[in-house]
Amino acid sequence: MKVETNTPYEKIAKILRTDKDVVRIVDERLSAVIGKNNCLEKIIEKNEALMADRMKQLRVKELNSKDIYSALIKKAKLDDEKLSEHFWFTNFERETGASVLIASAISLAKIPKGFFLKREVAHEFFINEPPPNMMAYFKVQKPEELLKKYDLFEIYSALRFVEDKDWLNNIFFKQLKNVTPADFEERDIEVKVLHGEWLNVASKFLKKKHHNVSHLKELGVIFIIPIPIDSSGETMRLFSLVLHYLHEVNFYSNLFRKYAKENPADYSAKLASALRGDVLDERFKEEDRGKKWMIVQRYLAKDDLFDWRLFEPHVNPEAIHWTKAAQDIAHLGGDHNELGLDFWKDLDFVGDYFTDDSGIEDLVSFNLIDAVMSLVKQKDMVKYLYHHQEALWNQIFMEYFGYEETERLIVDNFDKGYISLA
Repeated sequence: MKVETNTPYEKIAKILRTDKDVVRIVDERLSAVIGKNNCLEKIIEKNEALMADRMKQLRVKELNSKDIYSALIKKAKLDDEKLSEHFWFTNFERETGASVLIASAISLAKIPKGFFLKREVAHEFFINEPPPNMMAYFKVQKPEELLKKYDLFEIYSALRFVEDKDWLNNIFFKQLKNVTPADFEERDIEVKVLHGEWLNVASKFLKKKHHNVSHLKELGVIFIIPIPIDSSGETMRLFSLVLHYLHEVNFYSNLFRKYAKENPADYSAKLASALRGDVLDERFKEEDRGKKWMIVQRYLAKDDLFDWRLFEPHVNPEAIHWTKAAQDIAHLGGDHNELGLDFWKDLDFVGDYFTDDSGIEDLVSFNLIDAVMSLVKQKDMVKYLYHHQEALWNQIFMEYFGYEETERLIVDNFDKGYISLA
């Protein structure tokens, strides 16, 4: 059974786990600033229509939370199998195998050239500060010996899981404090599959990240750690992650380019802040609620489900990158109807509370990424919801300002950490 609430702001607040007055005040103040009314009602209407349509497609007749969730997971599993077949059941443990998936992602994302640290500057950093753990692991005395065997960007990728965080932040990446716009250049994003021999040293990194794909924003590099695709959801997860990082790296490239056109003296400081993922740590005054929106560039719920910033008005560029990735996947479904992937179009913010047979309320997310991540972790009984919830915060803001204007406001205000609407 669907759980009913009295007002749109009560329903949205319940999904977002925040106080109903927070959403009410946001609606009142944004309506006053922008001059748009009934935006929350429109979100609820879209949510209801999209859920009804997708449940009809899934042939879910009873509004039972377990039945709906099971149907979504079953759909994600079926789509993962079809996607794997589309990629010819490729072995992604080698670059030649992953190249089919990577080429498809690049074609869908349509990312232009980016603004990244020059290869020669990255080379100089590596020579200046040789990585101690990596040098010891490969039993070499000089960093040049590693560069003869491995590509520079592959080595940079491996630094993230071979070296400890303190050395990376306090020694190696400290070199970035002296960079200027002249140390950057225009070039394409690179997606690399690391050699299999990195897998043993990457094991701790994989446990922390929960997946085998990551990126180097400053270099414009996305890297895949080669692991076997041996469980449901892995192909879809890998594909969506590559798409997500393509959009994320492009987003940060636009920031780097923007900062380069501003005061050169501030360049390295703004660059460092963006790379650290800085988030405001001070609450706004009560009278500013709804007029100032935090820019939260990380999924805080991964570290703390009760981080206070999750319950205050904010936009999340991470969620925007995921929305774009999901839309890319839906577009692939539009080009290949047999895949059925267009089912996931426009579902990033969609979800609601339903009850099970015992009357217990449960939040069900229709978000593709939540479904895929939950499918992969199904054996561990892990259920993902935060991609949907963060997308809903974005949707509230976008309902007033539109998609493109929201992105522009995030980029223009990224360095100060919030958007002021007063």
